[in-house]
Amino acid sequence: MNFGSIDPVLLIASLMVAATPIVLAALGELVVEKSGVLNLGVEGMMITGAICGFAVATETGSPLAGFAAAALGAMLLSLVFGLLTQVMLSNQVATGLALTLFGLGISALIGQDYIGVKPPRTQPIDFGGLGDLPLLGPVLFNHDWVVYLSLFMVFATGFFLNRTRAGLVLRACGENHDAAHAIGIKVVRIRLAAIAFGGACAGLGGAYLSLVRVPQWTEGMTAGAGWIALAIVVFGAWRAGGVLLGAYLFGGMTVLQLNLQAAGVALPVEYLSMSPYLITIAVLVVMSARRRTRLAAPAALGRVFHASS
Repeated sequence: MNFGSIDPVLLIASLMVAATPIVLAALGELVVEKSGVLNLGVEGMMITGAICGFAVATETGSPLAGFAAAALGAMLLSLVFGLLTQVMLSNQVATGLALTLFGLGISALIGQDYIGVKPPRTQPIDFGGLGDLPLLGPVLFNHDWVVYLSLFMVFATGFFLNRTRAGLVLRACGENHDAAHAIGIKVVRIRLAAIAFGGACAGLGGAYLSLVRVPQWTEGMTAGAGWIALAIVVFGAWRAGGVLLGAYLFGGMTVLQLNLQAAGVALPVEYLSMSPYLITIAVLVVMSARRRTRLAAPAALGRVFHASS
């Protein structure tokens, strides 16, 4: 075993890349849940974004067009969920699970012609000499624009939810939709907007997987990332900063287990591969047992709203 081959600086830089799709998807789900809606279809929206982004980027030669298509495709899929749950009042849990199954199926169908195809490369942003700085250069100044977008969105989402009137209105829908409706707030419209935003974020996260993280198309390549994003929202106690921390914890464990495999750790590969998920689940169980975490959940989360009630 050669633990000296593990470079801490590159490890941190790699975990930022590994965590980015989780950060994006979890932030979108955070906004959705803050509005009072539980969307379990994050996995389906991510895989839909992954294939939409990959297909468009490959056909056009533009990664930016791929990311835009991924956000749009996943948003449209999320609005199907919104229509079913907010207008037709279907069960949110069952509809979310159906959304995931549909996303996995339709992505496999669309992706048949893209197996083995290489997408155009998403280039890192050139910060000039800053990228050559010791320690800070590889960690902070050697990433593509999506990594920086995810970090910006953490602060923007936290500011929106806690410091703006629109965020207050959205949170009111998640805490007591009947009271919000009574004072004239359009609960269904706000929740549909939140669902669309959540879908776009999940699509961006999926596209980052297929265009940057693992630049190729593989059926089912999200490999549970959507479910991890759902868990991280709870881990973060429905706060943007907590979501970032949870995503970086999972990303760090994912990268670390790959480095441990390369270092020749005397453990079966299967145990190392499952370790990020097991540790995330263990931390989630501990966090969920805390009364403070339970109280942080929106009071109306998952409850059906009917405007005439």
